[in-house]
Amino acid sequence: MNQESIKNAVEASLIADSYLLGSHWIYDEEELKNLDIDWNELNAPCAQWHVGKEKGDFTHYGDHTKWLLDYVKESKTFDIEAYKQVWLKNMKNYKGYIDGACQETMQIIQNDATAVVGSNSHDLSILGRISPLLYVSDTKEVFLSNVKSFVSFTHNNKNVLHVSKLFASMLYDVVNGSSIKDALSTVTVVKEIRSAFDAGVSSQNQNTFDSIQHFGPSCDVEGGFEGTLHLLVKYDNFKEVMLQNAKAGGDSSSRGMIVAMLMGAEGCSIPPSWRKATKGI
Repeated sequence: MNQESIKNAVEASLIADSYLLGSHWIYDEEELKNLDIDWNELNAPCAQWHVGKEKGDFTHYGDHTKWLLDYVKESKTFDIEAYKQVWLKNMKNYKGYIDGACQETMQIIQNDATAVVGSNSHDLSILGRISPLLYVSDTKEVFLSNVKSFVSFTHNNKNVLHVSKLFASMLYDVVNGSSIKDALSTVTVVKEIRSAFDAGVSSQNQNTFDSIQHFGPSCDVEGGFEGTLHLLVKYDNFKEVMLQNAKAGGDSSSRGMIVAMLMGAEGCSIPPSWRKATKGI
C-alpha cells in the first residue's frame, strides 16, 4: 500500500479533530453563530465537556486515535488482546472526557477480564479512528477484520459495524488509488443501511446546516452516517468541508474525522497553519 497515503489519512483525521475541538458539541444554533472563535483557524474548546483542553489539542476521539497509532507503530501488528491492555493503561489516568462507550466497556472488562467485545454504543465516533490500522493490514480482508475487532471492542453495535465496514472498504480503496467518488459508487451497501446511504448521498445539493440538522447532529450513527455522506458528496476542499461541518454543530468531530481520513488518503491540501498548530502529529 501507499505509505504516504496512509500517513496523509491519519494526519488529516487528527488535524480535523484538533480544528473541530473549538466548536465540538455545541448544538444551539444561536450559540454556534455567536461563538467567539476564528472559524478559519484552530481554537480552544468552547464546550464544557473539554475542560482542560487547549488550542491544538485533540478531543477524546483524537486522543484514542493516537493511542492506536502509537500502538501499531511500535508493535507492527494489531492484536486486540494486546491493544486492550494498552487501552486500559491509557484509560487508567486519562483526564479527558470518558464517554458512555468507554465506561460500559471498562465495566464489562471488570466483570470478565477475558472480554474483547465491549459496549453496545451506537456512536459514530469510533469510525474516524480506524486509519492507523492501515499500517498493519497487508490486504483488504485483513484491514476489514482488524477494523471489526477494533470497533467492536468499544462499540459492538450492528449498525455501527455495518457502517464501519463500508467506510473501511472505501478508505482502503482510496489509499490504493481510487477517488472518493469512485469508492462511493462501487462500495457494497448492505440492506440494513441502504436507505440511510441513499439519503445521505442524495442530499448533495442541499444546504449543509439544514441537512445535518435534519439528519441529526448528535453522536448517533443513525443520522451521523447520513450527515457524513452529505459532506463527502458535497465538498472536495478540505478547509471548506471542515468549516461547514463545524458550523453545523453537534458531534462535528465524528463526522469530520471520517471525511478527513478519506480526503487525506486522496491527497487533499490541508491549511499549513492547521497542521502547524495541531499538537502531537
